[in-house]
Amino acid sequence: MSKELSAQSASITTPAIAVPVVSSWVRPAGIVLAGSALVAVCAHVALPLVFTPVPLTLGPLAVLLLGLLLSPRLAAATLAAYLAEGALGLPVFAPGPLTSSGLAHLLGPTGGYLVAYPFAVALVSLLWRRTGRSFTAALAAAALGNLAILTCGALWLGILTHVSTPTAFTLGVLPFLPGDVLKIAAAAALATGFQRLRRNLR
Repeated sequence: MSKELSAQSASITTPAIAVPVVSSWVRPAGIVLAGSALVAVCAHVALPLVFTPVPLTLGPLAVLLLGLLLSPRLAAATLAAYLAEGALGLPVFAPGPLTSSGLAHLLGPTGGYLVAYPFAVALVSLLWRRTGRSFTAALAAAALGNLAILTCGALWLGILTHVSTPTAFTLGVLPFLPGDVLKIAAAAALATGFQRLRRNLR
């Protein structure tokens, strides 16, 4: 009799335990997919430049914004998923003058920028969470993350094209600085505005 009661008790409690376990990974998975989709959409808002193989895109804006909104681990996972999607051939990367797909795109002129995304977004998130989360702190965190993206991108571009460091800087950093200043400011404004909205709704 006691064995039957134990079996019935186990059958009743198991579903209750399973629901939190499932929900614990469903929400992060949804955030990762939504975040990678946001980066993909922003990456396709692109303007090819005739003097450099690197297009001007809104991709970095999405990366910086996700760094300010998500935890370091979740932000890095989101950008790692984005790279995995692109490596598998999904059309998530920005179009450019030297268009390629899949893993070949990651080995192309923009590969350094893309590979830097998971590290840069984690850096932004980590720095942001160690501050008072003010607009100025968001600007600083986003600026350092953007600097990491540009540095890795220019280094890889120089290695790939066998050009000097000043030339790699001219092709891979200088043309993007004015736009990146606007992206940094926009990401900081959106993140601090979202944080203020959450506080008001509580």
